Amino acid sequence: MRRNALLFVAISLLSGFGSTTMSLVAGIWILDLTGSGSLAALAGVCVFAPVLAGPWLGGVVDRLPRRPTLIAVHLLLVPPLLSLLVVRDAGDTWLLFAVSLAYGIGYVLIDAGESALLPETLPAERLGAVNGWRTSAQEGVKLVAPLAGAGLYAWQGGHLVAMVSATMPVLAAVLYTAVRPAGRRPVATTARRPGLRAGLAVIRRRPVIHRSVGLAAVAIGLSGFTTAAYYQVVTGDLAMPSTFLGVLLSAQGAGSIAAGLVAGRLIDRLGPVRVATAGTALFAVVCAGRCLPWWPAAVAASLLAGLALPWALIAAVTAVQTRTPARRLGRVAGTATTVMFGPVAVTTPLGSAAVALGARPTFALAAALCLAAVAVVTAGQRRTTAFRIHARPLRRSPGAPRPTRRSWKGRPGRGWLWRRSTCWWCSVPPCSSARRWAAGTGWRHRCC
Repeated sequence: MRRNALLFVAISLLSGFGSTTMSLVAGIWILDLTGSGSLAALAGVCVFAPVLAGPWLGGVVDRLPRRPTLIAVHLLLVPPLLSLLVVRDAGDTWLLFAVSLAYGIGYVLIDAGESALLPETLPAERLGAVNGWRTSAQEGVKLVAPLAGAGLYAWQGGHLVAMVSATMPVLAAVLYTAVRPAGRRPVATTARRPGLRAGLAVIRRRPVIHRSVGLAAVAIGLSGFTTAAYYQVVTGDLAMPSTFLGVLLSAQGAGSIAAGLVAGRLIDRLGPVRVATAGTALFAVVCAGRCLPWWPAAVAASLLAGLALPWALIAAVTAVQTRTPARRLGRVAGTATTVMFGPVAVTTPLGSAAVALGARPTFALAAALCLAAVAVVTAGQRRTTAFRIHARPLRRSPGAPRPTRRSWKGRPGRGWLWRRSTCWWCSVPPCSSARRWAAGTGWRHRCC
């Protein structure tokens, strides 16, 4: 099991280095060829846009064998990257956009495939720790890859960067061949419902998943909402040069590395929902710290942001991996990715418009929304706990007849209900997921 964990961390290092380097250089390359900053920014949109198709791309992963699919996706990224060797002038800019789009589609497929493959190769109690190590590896690479990519581009141009980036998927595919599944392989499914509905149904009907994913979506979405205000505070209120953003990003990267190293232990001890709650609440503290007109406070806030956002993200990913049926794990992981990162497309322009009112009101609003989300989830957790405490076994008196049984919606194949119409643990009505009986108390969801 440790061998598989080390292989996944190494794959994260290689994939993170290649994708980060190429994403940065693609924008610089387009800017040099066209002189247009808006076109350079459009390359980032091409990388991000496929996230919105996460549920459907995840459904594709569910219908294919996981490890061969991941190997094939990595190898299929190589030809587009090598096609950049023919780029010479502004007329070839479309190739850079096409490669960025291919990278975005590959990222969504790889993310869904890895989320589905990890539970097959690692025990459930190790998933939180391995997800944290992978996050630390990816964030550590982000401290080195931009410098390496910019240096290679300044030395030999974009062609050398394309060749180096093309070797990373090949090496990652080789490492995937060494991964050995240890658990039971999921049975192929032919679900009649579309990927979006199936993924959302699983997320909505499992409290641990929808609470963790919802908190991560709030924290990540509001990080995009405060981006413009973040820039204005650095260059305006603090009167620092724009290069100071590099110092703050380095501090955030250091915090992310530390967050990934401890996230697994926190999830094992506290559970995904509490870790996601702590991350979201900590991001509210970050927003408050960035309102202070003092550069050490800005550095400290960036360090805390490196802790807050990965905690929320790792907790959500671990909740999805450990509480989703194996046959639907790909589409649920893709749907969760869309739910968590999709709001950034809306909140970022809204934050750019809100900054006209000032940076501090923007940060104050973001902090208030984070605390409101934490309050809602905490109240839901308390209601669930109270329901569990006050739920008592339904005992029969000696000689009393057994309770009558009835099927849900007249379908005996979907389970029998004993004197309760809701799960005795989470108080959620029946769904199509498998249920487990507790003697004398009724039924509960298998994930509860």
